[in-house]
Formats: sequence, structure tokens, C-alpha cells
Amino acid sequence: MNKLFYLLSVAALCMSAPSVTAAEAEGAAEAEQSRFSIKPMARLLADGAVYAPDGQGFTDGVTLSDIAVGVTAGYGKWSGRVDLGFGYFKFAMKDVYVQYKFNDRHLLRLGYFMQQFGLQAAYSKSMKPTFENPVSDSYMGATPRELGLMYNMSLPRYFMGLSATFGTIGDLSAEKVIRPQIGALGRFVWRPVAREGAVAQIGVSAWYQSPLYKRSNEDGKGSFNFSANYPTRVAKVKMLGATLQHAGNQLLVTPELLVSYGRFALQSQYYYMNVRRHRGLPAYEAQGAYVWLHCLLLGDRSYKYASSVAGLATPGPGTLELVAGYDYTNGSHKDVHGGISNDVHVSLNYYINKYLLARLGWRYATARDSQALMADFGGRHHVNIIQARIQFRF
Repeated sequence: MNKLFYLLSVAALCMSAPSVTAAEAEGAAEAEQSRFSIKPMARLLADGAVYAPDGQGFTDGVTLSDIAVGVTAGYGKWSGRVDLGFGYFKFAMKDVYVQYKFNDRHLLRLGYFMQQFGLQAAYSKSMKPTFENPVSDSYMGATPRELGLMYNMSLPRYFMGLSATFGTIGDLSAEKVIRPQIGALGRFVWRPVAREGAVAQIGVSAWYQSPLYKRSNEDGKGSFNFSANYPTRVAKVKMLGATLQHAGNQLLVTPELLVSYGRFALQSQYYYMNVRRHRGLPAYEAQGAYVWLHCLLLGDRSYKYASSVAGLATPGPGTLELVAGYDYTNGSHKDVHGGISNDVHVSLNYYINKYLLARLGWRYATARDSQALMADFGGRHHVNIIQARIQFRF
């Protein structure tokens, strides 16, 4: 009898206790989401390199190639980022933008940042698994930071990024610039398989933009400047370069491929660029390609996928990764001698923890038919590069 009385008392208490309705739960979730949050961030890259042969601009040494401080903030579906760089002890504006995230599938971003163009847009400048961008990507300016408005859509099997760009901060502040480069671009990706351990993805990006107009341009026509250094940050030696006067609009197209299974991954892009020219001059064409092979040696047993940017995610702490690749760029066409380069490289990346990363790599890079080399270093055409990097970030 006592037990029955006890059970009835407990039941009565439970029935009289206030219950949380679905509406109240939803309101609590919205209140949590609407809280203002702010988070500081910092990044430091210390690079060392040895060159063989040295000389002609290649000097062994160490440098702080990137020092950055910034902050991210969020309120509800709004967020923003300010990232200021002091690499080589010189000030440079990094990411500065505000964005509205409708949900996990759609976002709108406005400011100064790297647009979604090609597979390299899935990785920040400091997180390239081979130390640096492919030479083709650098020479053709495929992933610069630009002022722009971008819309991203990420669905289970599709990714799309659409942008309008309005040049760089440097273009807008330069005294001799009459009109910055204005363009429209898009990245379109199909990923029938996109999960941890297995990825199959193909895509294509296209960018159409106007030239840069300066007061010094002949006949009031626009111009383009294309250039790429040897892929090392300790010694800054120009590898490829071309300046186009009397330039019209530019078209840049790059198809992409990404596949991974378990510990192995492959990614590749092909680049094609066409710049129309005035005064009866032939159009300028450039092309290039790269292929990277990835392998997880220790730690993670399979590659993860970052669906929001349509690329491989950063491996986890304690993971040792091997990446080998080949880059080719041809910037010489008819009367323009931008240069032809080949680059073979191998990198070891050790992701120590979520704050520390160490890289060690070797490259053999060659260049020929480059006006930039003749002008600056007497036609230097090849170099072996052994480089190391310690990276700290939070």
C-alpha cells in the first residue's frame, strides 16, 4: 500500500511539473543562435630554404613569410572576418568581409576575399599541401583576393559559387588607375560521391573580366600584368612574366578533378586563358596544368571532405601526409614571351595538433623563354629548392 501511494505521488508531481513545448524549445534555440560571439585569431609562418645552385637572387636563409592577426564575429545568421597580415614585416590586407548564412546550404558574402574559382579556392594561402599555389594558378591570377560579392550553394551532390568582382584594394587606391578590373565568375561542381573515405568530383570554373585602365596606358586601352615567382618564399625571384598593352577582355577557364579513396587522393586542374587585344594584335593565350597525388602515411586512415568549399578537409592531429606533384605552365604565345615552366615537387606534412603544422619539401623548377628572367637575373632557368616550414595558428 505504501509503495502504491509513493508511485501515485511521483506521477502527480510529474504531471504538475512544467513541460517544455516544441515552440519553447525552438525559441530557446533561436535565442542561443542570436547571441553575439567574437573570437581572436592569429597565424605565423616561419620558412627556411636552401637552393642549389644558389646565386642570381637565390640566397639560403629563413624568413617570417606570413604574420597575421584578426578577429571573427557572429550574430545569428550574420558573421564577419577581419584578417590583417604583416608578412616580411610589411602590412597587407587579407580577408575583410561580412556574410549572411541563410542555412547550411546557402550563403552570401561581401567584401575583400578569395573568390570561389577552381579547386585551389578550397584551400587558404597558408594551407596549400605543397607549400605554394601551382605556378599556373599564380601566373594567371586564378585565386587572388578581390573586392566582390559572392553567393555559394552547397547541396549533397552539387556545389556552385557565383561572384561579381571589382578589382583589388591596391587598384582602387592607386593614383594612376582610372578603372579597376571588373568581372563575373562562377564555379560549378558535381560530386556524386562526397564523404569521408571516398570522393569523386568534377567541376569547371569560368571568369570573364575587363582589363585595368591606367592614365599611362597607350591609346587609353587597358592592360594586364601576369607574373609568377619561383615557388618559394625565402628568395623572391621572378620566374614568369608578361605585360599586355592594348588589351581587351580576358577569359579564364579551368576544369577540375578530385578523387580520393581511403588513404589516397588525386587532384588536378587545367587552365586556359585568352586575352583579346586591340590595334590588330593577335589574342594572347596561355595554358597550364597540375596534378597532385596525396597519401596519408600515419594518423588518419582516410581523407575527409569539406562540402562547404568542395575540397579535401585538413587532416587531423597526429597525421603525416605525403604529397607529390607536377606543374606545367606555358605563358609564351606568338609575340609574348611570358615563359614556359616545369615544376616537380614532393612534400611531407605533419599535422602536429590543431595549432601546429610542420612541412618539409623538395622542388626542381625550370623556366625558359621568359622575359622576366632575362630582365632580372640573366636568364636563370633552373633551381633545386629544399624548404621547411613551421606554422602556428589559432
